Amino acid sequence: MKRKKSLSVFVALIILVSACLGVFLFGHSDDSAENGGQSHTVKFISHYIDVGQGDSEFIEFPDGKTMLIDAGTDKYGETVTDYIKNLGYSKIDYLVGTHPHADHIGGMADVVNAFDIGSIYMPNASTNTKTFENLLEAIQDKGMTIKTAKAGMNIVFSEEEEYSADILAPIKDEYDDLNNYSVVIKITYGDSEFLYMGDAEKEVEEELLEGGTDVKADVIKAGHHGSNTSSSSDFVKAVGADYVIFSAGKDNDYGHPHPQIIKRWENVGAEIYRTDEDGTVVIGSDGRSITADAA
Repeated sequence: MKRKKSLSVFVALIILVSACLGVFLFGHSDDSAENGGQSHTVKFISHYIDVGQGDSEFIEFPDGKTMLIDAGTDKYGETVTDYIKNLGYSKIDYLVGTHPHADHIGGMADVVNAFDIGSIYMPNASTNTKTFENLLEAIQDKGMTIKTAKAGMNIVFSEEEEYSADILAPIKDEYDDLNNYSVVIKITYGDSEFLYMGDAEKEVEEELLEGGTDVKADVIKAGHHGSNTSSSSDFVKAVGADYVIFSAGKDNDYGHPHPQIIKRWENVGAEIYRTDEDGTVVIGSDGRSITADAA
């Protein structure tokens, strides 16, 4: 397994210090005559926050806009909000709850209460859990409405900054498994492509491939915490990622990520990161190349 040094909460301190100094995380310049003295700085950053056995990804766009995809279980609500506040943000422009399982939306009521929220996207799926009800109440108390996420929707597009965020799934109106209602998002920044799978399983992967959807990506947050219910062989080959992030809890009862799935991604040349071992993972792009850094 190809690895880099472990990531930890220290990454947040690096970000905070960098912001105070006016330096972008991962920023670097090359003033050699070879590239005409041009400086290339990371302007897109994707944070895969360690929320134990759950999911949460915070995204910084080049123009200062932000997106949060999921927020772990309810006990991680404060972790997520503190992390984002430590980056210096008071607003989340695009909030996405991939599907109504507690390990994805449990901490989202805290997020709604703590930040100015632009738009909220969730699939047309519901449960009768207290966790789901708490989130709906928090959204209602702010006088907000939910945009129903479905394939073909564009969340944001910036021609000037060369980035876009598009919803690839859910494709159908009904699924037997809540996981397959997951909002799948592809973000493109320049030549870099990032894919966020939620808990989408093989059924959705097959739909994407059969429909001719472009799932190629440099970086992917693997579906369903690295379970063998996702990451089919055909899908892994079609994505062809250089970096794969598994969001899972340390010593979780499900055995996530499953060894055969890790091996499947490694076989296509992907570098593996795991929040259960590496902590919060931070990956950036300057629109041309990907940088995975560690504290």
